[in-house]
Amino acid sequence: MNFFTKDTLSAFEAKEAAQWIAFGPVIFQAARVLRNSGVLTVIEENKNGLLLAEIVEKVKLPLYGVRVLLESGLSMGLVLVNDHKYTLAKTGHFILHDPLTKTNMDFVHDVCYKGLFALDKSIENGKAEGLKEFGEWQTIYEGLSQLPEQVQKSWFAFDHFFSDDAFPRVLSKVYKNGIKKILDIGGNTGKWAIASTKYSPDVSITIMDLPGQLNVAKAKIEQLGLSERVSFLPVNILDETIQFPKGFDAIWMSQFLDCFSEDEIVSILRRCYEALDDDGVVIILEPFWDLQRFEIAAFCLQQTSLYFTALANGTSQMYSAETFLSCIERAGFDVVEQVDNIGLSQSLLNCKKKRG
Repeated sequence: MNFFTKDTLSAFEAKEAAQWIAFGPVIFQAARVLRNSGVLTVIEENKNGLLLAEIVEKVKLPLYGVRVLLESGLSMGLVLVNDHKYTLAKTGHFILHDPLTKTNMDFVHDVCYKGLFALDKSIENGKAEGLKEFGEWQTIYEGLSQLPEQVQKSWFAFDHFFSDDAFPRVLSKVYKNGIKKILDIGGNTGKWAIASTKYSPDVSITIMDLPGQLNVAKAKIEQLGLSERVSFLPVNILDETIQFPKGFDAIWMSQFLDCFSEDEIVSILRRCYEALDDDGVVIILEPFWDLQRFEIAAFCLQQTSLYFTALANGTSQMYSAETFLSCIERAGFDVVEQVDNIGLSQSLLNCKKKRG
């Protein structure tokens, strides 16, 4: 669905929206501190409202600091004030309790915030210039296992949030045609492999990824006693000289190809093409911003693209279906089945080699 064909705002509303954008970094940090400091929590716990002095006493912070935070929270719609007593507004409730909001906020602050200062240079140079905040790597994936603990926590929470919601919904669709041997490219921490082995006792999986990610997956697989059914292949997938192994019924990629440029996607898919028999299938799980049911879902995906620009690698994004499907066609595949609106935002694509 295309939400972006008409300008529906009045001039006054548009100027108001522009001020929200101008102060975006300020209100983001104020909302985060209101959440993390406990201010929103103590207000929520007192349904009849609290005076400023009462909030200060409960959170053990200076009056001045609490006052400026609350006044910012008023204009954001996080709190309300009546007779000098503060109560929690609906948006404040979601800042506190909505898992999607918490995951997005932590990801933006811990992973993206400082690096986005270099967005202009990243756009100019086609490189993830903001990644220098964490280390001297070409891409964030090379350094994932070396990122600070809190950054890793927020990165993986963000990455897993959307797949954890989708995986239970697609297992039956992936394995409905008797697939038993699957190559999981970009398997990350092994979530799909674990879900698959739990779903069917006949499935065996090879996870192909960078060595750092595989070490995390291997430890989890061994802990669960699944080592006989899950194997590991350390590979730098960007090395185009590396051919993918053969002998698999299917190749699975979940939220993986959005980590690459269009040309890199085509290269990866062409190597999938060479590795598969004529009856083999490539199965892709990806969110596309132009296929979302709700405008806010498209918004979240479009803004996430700038994380890829400034921090991940400087060349990839959360793609539109139109752009992504053209890469699949260039690589020699047809999409023989497409299921949209899976979970929060995902689409499932079954791809087979073009005939003739």
